[in-house]
Amino acid sequence: MAAVKVSSKVDERAWQDLKALAREQHQSISGVLTEAIREYVARRRVRPEVLRLLEDSMVENEELGRLLAQ
Repeated sequence: MAAVKVSSKVDERAWQDLKALAREQHQSISGVLTEAIREYVARRRVRPEVLRLLEDSMVENEELGRLLAQ
């Protein structure tokens, strides 16, 4: 996959922690950032997907819900 160059500002302490982590894991900073971004995006996208599945389940089982409520 093609790489994209990004530029941003981060807290100095966070940057130092990131560089230390990259060294400890024998990875490039780019590699650690890519992994972190992927994990962050995946975590943020889980909730809407779970809510959609819950809603679908409730619609599919509407009659069962009514029976259980009696």
